[in-house]
Amino acid sequence: MPTLSRRTFLASLASAVPLAVIVRRAHAASLAHLTSEPATLDALAEAVLPSSLGRAGITKEVAAFREWGAGYREGAEVLHGYGTSRLRSLGPTPLTKWATQLDDLDARAQSKQQRNFRDLTVSDRADIVRAVLQGQRFDRMPGVADASHVSLALIAHFYDSSAANDLCYEAQIGKSTCRPLAASARKPLPMLKVSER
Repeated sequence: MPTLSRRTFLASLASAVPLAVIVRRAHAASLAHLTSEPATLDALAEAVLPSSLGRAGITKEVAAFREWGAGYREGAEVLHGYGTSRLRSLGPTPLTKWATQLDDLDARAQSKQQRNFRDLTVSDRADIVRAVLQGQRFDRMPGVADASHVSLALIAHFYDSSAANDLCYEAQIGKSTCRPLAASARKPLPMLKVSER
């Protein structure tokens, strides 16, 4: 079995370090783009998330999506799925791809209607998203990090949330939240209407 010399090891390490630095910087730059240029992502959320959330609910969900992106760490171990013991790690950051896709939505809006994506009506924004996703096959909701487009990532992030579960059942269930054991037998309260929030 060949042995690895210290020189070969250090040379291979030196060539690997810059790549990791580049990936971290790309992730940070993409996160900064999503945070400092929020209008396109906010406008996209209005087009793809349920309107029954209301403006405040959509704003809250987009903030949670950005927070998810800020916490993404390439190589972090993720929980294995039910019925399997295979361990998985997070892949490269999807934020760089998503930042580019948001720019593409703006470019399409400019090309089609000479306006920014955020300045279009919700209906026109939804049409652009449909055109972008045309031809893609969907047999199930992708994981957030596995989504092929930022619009799908937003939807997947929302439908994995407690708010989506509550909206589906029209009740304040609070999935994945801590409730006291004494409250477990109590029927969940009905959802507040958007006008009541």
